[in-house]
Amino acid sequence: MSARARSIVGVAIISALLVLYFAFAGVRAIGLIASGTPVAVLMGVAYIVLPLIGVWALLRELAFGRRSTALVDRLDAEGRLPDDLGEAGPTGRVSRETADAAFPQYREAAEAAPGSWRAWMRLGLVYDACGDRKRARAAIREAIALERAESKRD
Repeated sequence: MSARARSIVGVAIISALLVLYFAFAGVRAIGLIASGTPVAVLMGVAYIVLPLIGVWALLRELAFGRRSTALVDRLDAEGRLPDDLGEAGPTGRVSRETADAAFPQYREAAEAAPGSWRAWMRLGLVYDACGDRKRARAAIREAIALERAESKRD
């Protein structure tokens, strides 16, 4: 099974478990609200609000994953994925030292072309290879926003 297929299966399982949790929380919330006591009603409302926030977060993460995967696929089809990060090891990750050495050129490319979603996506991939997930996600979000703006202009 490919790494992408394993990821999709993992996301599907976690998402299904979260939806099951949200359903159980909803049933509990209705029971608490129906009891009529003020504290129970308040807890019931919290049981409804918190899963709604969870659903929003889940949908947001699934959309991020779908959009970022689509951009990676486009870069791959164009032959523009970072190719100087070396071979992936047994874990599927590239060497951090190699990624750290390649990082400056991708940062400079994104700074030189701040409106290029491709430059930001490549930067996000290299940030991820360097182990900086927070900046990787920020760069990939920027790439998604730039690509959306580009597709609206076309």
